[in-house]
Amino acid sequence: MTTWVLSGDDGRNGLTVARIRVVRPASRRPEDQRVHPGRDWFTVLSGTIELLLGEREVLVHEGEAASFSTMTPHAFGARGGPAEVIAVFDPDGERNHVDA
Repeated sequence: MTTWVLSGDDGRNGLTVARIRVVRPASRRPEDQRVHPGRDWFTVLSGTIELLLGEREVLVHEGEAASFSTMTPHAFGARGGPAEVIAVFDPDGERNHVDA
């Protein structure tokens, strides 16, 4: 995964906007699904994202968006080739997805 942080450092709204290129498939191992306080939101710019929410699988295609509580165990990856998303993270999401 490659991440470009697009938002500035001012932190006024507490949100981080990032462009993420995803090349790996989603891990199906339950221990790879994470939980943390907050919500995640993303929209797919290209490709297809496989979003795992506990035992549920959601395919998010180019032009579609997803938002979910991050207290639900979750993981995501590319389906059928690389994908790119624009994601908005709250401070907890930034620590877990951008800083990780």
